[in-house]
Amino acid sequence: MMTFLFVLFLWIFSVCLHEFAHAAVAYRGGDHTVRDKGYLSLNPMNYLHPVNSVLFPVLILIMGGIGLPGAAVYIERHRLRSREWESAVSLAGPAANLILLAVLALAFKVPGVASHPIAPALAFLGLLQASAILINLLPIPGLDGYGAISPYLPPALRAKMDQFAAYGILILLGITLFGPTARILFGLVYLLTSLFGIPGWLIGIGYDQFTFWK
Repeated sequence: MMTFLFVLFLWIFSVCLHEFAHAAVAYRGGDHTVRDKGYLSLNPMNYLHPVNSVLFPVLILIMGGIGLPGAAVYIERHRLRSREWESAVSLAGPAANLILLAVLALAFKVPGVASHPIAPALAFLGLLQASAILINLLPIPGLDGYGAISPYLPPALRAKMDQFAAYGILILLGITLFGPTARILFGLVYLLTSLFGIPGWLIGIGYDQFTFWK
């Protein structure tokens, strides 16, 4: 139970940091409306939706142990100064997750951390950050990967692709829950965590502790 609460709290914090990164880069890029909307803070109430940001992502966490995007800041992209800034805004969120993954990986370099009772929870959090990075970078309308490349698409193609943004979450669920694509995705997630030096065996223990009711 304690692992569940610990992971849930830090996961919500990471979602807020992800969205704050989007807003901070957007502010630097020319969209100063993010300040008036309250996005330049880490207050979860400014980002989180009870269903889209908490209930649904937590259910997916419980079912599959992946970190789905669960919140969004509204960026007025027409205010950004260039296409490069548009791409930077989109990539800022996954970059925040990458920083968190690096911090968690560094924690395991500290003597004694890997054997500490909290180590499995930290390892599982590392898995969530890795999955959030890779999932958000998928070039699916509505996700950051598409947002990074869309400014460079021909206007007609971009308009057609944008129509699928509302179905992005359904496409994503198909990828993450369908056997072959899910195996590829999880293989890449575990590869990323291993490259950062997060012990895979601790990730498994962390997931078991997170799903304490099983």
